[in-house]
Amino acid sequence: MNKYFLKGLAALGSGIAILGGLGAAIGIGNATAFAVEAIARQPEVADQITVTLLLGNLFMLTTVLASFTVSILLLKIAKE
Repeated sequence: MNKYFLKGLAALGSGIAILGGLGAAIGIGNATAFAVEAIARQPEVADQITVTLLLGNLFMLTTVLASFTVSILLLKIAKE
């Protein structure tokens, strides 16, 4: 295949991989909004809600890290 075609595909794949981070950011925003709403309704369980929110955000951020890693690797391939 053409060298430039492969570089273009790698750059395109890198852009698509970044969309994984965008989806996770939207998810974290929604989770935080609902957690704040839940704490406003039941302040006595704020500690449990906060722990659950932080654990969920941690799992979402691992997907961001994975998509960022894939994106960087694809850009490295495109640079060669």
